[in-house]
Amino acid sequence: MAEDEGSAEKTEAASAKKKQDAREQGRVVTSKEMFVFGSMVILLAGLTLLPDQVPGMIRDWSDGLRLPDKDGLESLMVSRSEGMLWTIAVTLMLVGAPLIVVVLLLQGAMGGINFAPQALEPKFSKLDPMAGLGRMVSKQALIELGKAILKIAALGAVTYSVTMGQMGAMMGLGDVAPAQVSGMLLDTVRGLVFALVLVLAVIGALDLGWQMYSLNTSLMMTKQETKEESKESNGSPEVKGRMRRMQMEASRKGAQQRAALDDVPMATAVITNPTHFAVALKFVPGEDDAPVILAQGKGPMAAQIIARARKAQVEVMGIPLLARALFYTGDIGQPINEKLYVAVAAILAHVYRLERGEASDLPDVDLPKDMRFTPEGRPM
Repeated sequence: MAEDEGSAEKTEAASAKKKQDAREQGRVVTSKEMFVFGSMVILLAGLTLLPDQVPGMIRDWSDGLRLPDKDGLESLMVSRSEGMLWTIAVTLMLVGAPLIVVVLLLQGAMGGINFAPQALEPKFSKLDPMAGLGRMVSKQALIELGKAILKIAALGAVTYSVTMGQMGAMMGLGDVAPAQVSGMLLDTVRGLVFALVLVLAVIGALDLGWQMYSLNTSLMMTKQETKEESKESNGSPEVKGRMRRMQMEASRKGAQQRAALDDVPMATAVITNPTHFAVALKFVPGEDDAPVILAQGKGPMAAQIIARARKAQVEVMGIPLLARALFYTGDIGQPINEKLYVAVAAILAHVYRLERGEASDLPDVDLPKDMRFTPEGRPM
């Protein structure tokens, strides 16, 4: 029992296939805290690089939303819609475009930009109230709650510290010229944002490390899962062994067929189909107990056998059914199948008559039903 439990432990690193399956499901390394960090960096960059434009943008927004008493709703829409639309467009361009670029760069650096249609498919299991309750009290939910509490505490502490540090200067704003107030407030906000960016950088880095660890842990496999995946991908050891044996046998037969080409000139006759199959037979009365296959082949090998036979003036006869029967039931260097003796004897008798100069027509041969094959080797 203990051994079974140990074997079920996920101790093996995720395979390439499992990682790819996870990507297809939308499970890649990502961190919301890094996106918050990137957003705050954009805000800080805007406050630093465009300090003169910020007060003007705030003023434009305020003017656009202010409704003087003498103006009605209709005149407001006519006179200020163009200015407000322009202000909105500029704001979106200055904030939205860099934000999109930063988000894409961050995701590309973390887990890669991944489009997963499977992640968009509706999952009705999420509508199960019991499953939802289980997720609310799960280990992951408790971890997320703890992270949120720590983040709020850290950001709150930094905000409090920076604000209290600037409290004296803010209390003295009444003695400062109005033209300098916006600049001092902007410096205060910029200092606060900078401090928050530093804290968010640490939080984002820690969260990214946690997300990488969590994903890798969830994708780990048991030894049994690794074995099963290997079988699915590469086949079981028995299947692979059988395939290797078949490949070795095919290689052996190919080498045997090529070597047998040299024996074709010694053949008594070559039976063809008429070019797809060729079988070279040898039978010497008094020496051989039965006709022997010297060479056989199909396709290009058959063409070579026929060419060598004709060059050596060996009789070549097109008898498709017999050629296929000899090919699929015999092997090089072995006697032909006993069920083909009668048919082959008739052919050899025809060859001997031709060798003696006698007139002879190619006989019609009749084969047993179980010796009839299609070109693919299936019984007819």
